[in-house]
Amino acid sequence: MTHRLGAILLFYKPFFSWSMAINSLIVIFAPHILPSIITKLLLTCFVWFLVRETNAKRKLIFYKNLGISTWRLFSTLFVIDLAITISFIMLMKAFI
Repeated sequence: MTHRLGAILLFYKPFFSWSMAINSLIVIFAPHILPSIITKLLLTCFVWFLVRETNAKRKLIFYKNLGISTWRLFSTLFVIDLAITISFIMLMKAFI
């Protein structure tokens, strides 16, 4: 279980900086929870499409060998990213 979560976090690592940049834009333009959830859902769908339609599809084979389906991988990424986003928005609302 922990190996799978570690592998999922390893997959999320290159997207973290982009996620934080988008979090900053969300805080500037619409610091509300619901628009940020919708934005993150659309961006997760976009990343899923991007990975499936490019050469990055080969990375998914590693996760399938670990027993992680594509659906579970991206849904877990969405939940992790959503937790980071909501924490970031709540923290920024507290200080701004």
